[in-house]
Amino acid sequence: MKNAHAFTLIETLVAVSLLAVAIAAPMSLTTQSLSSAYYARDQMTAFHLAQEAIESVRAARDENILASEADLLQGIPAGGVPFIIDTRDNEMTVCNQGSPAQCPYMRTPTSSSDPAFYAYRDVDSTEDIYTTPLGWADTRFRRTIRAEMLTGTNDEMRITVIVSWQTGAFQVRTITMRENLYRWVNLGG
Repeated sequence: MKNAHAFTLIETLVAVSLLAVAIAAPMSLTTQSLSSAYYARDQMTAFHLAQEAIESVRAARDENILASEADLLQGIPAGGVPFIIDTRDNEMTVCNQGSPAQCPYMRTPTSSSDPAFYAYRDVDSTEDIYTTPLGWADTRFRRTIRAEMLTGTNDEMRITVIVSWQTGAFQVRTITMRENLYRWVNLGG
């Protein structure tokens, strides 16, 4: 028994501690990587939703110009009033004017046969945009659009789109996109 070697309690504790560190570090890295991937996915979605809104307002502006409307914002809520646009039919709706003004969350259809897209309701629906229709589910994205003519000109308007979404329990992230739209043709010329 004199020559028998055994692990002491201290050696065992050191070995367990090293093993715990060796396992915890990669697990922490994996968790952070997944969190970053989810954030990148949501950020890309928000960017595309903002760009989609600007393109829809641009289409409405182009329709006004082609219809020889003197007002670039004909049919577009102006004066910086927050509104939403359902890009499937370019229907624009002013958001609640409470304090602060809140636009509804975007929705997606829950049916697996429908393609994945973001909207507010069925195109044929007469329901209020704040009522979630049957077969639709709220997403975490809220898109607010503002349009206003720039001071001193009737030929330029600024479109501002803010897309916000919630990550985790409390953190709200936003992406803001602005673009100036111009009158690209003179009327009566």
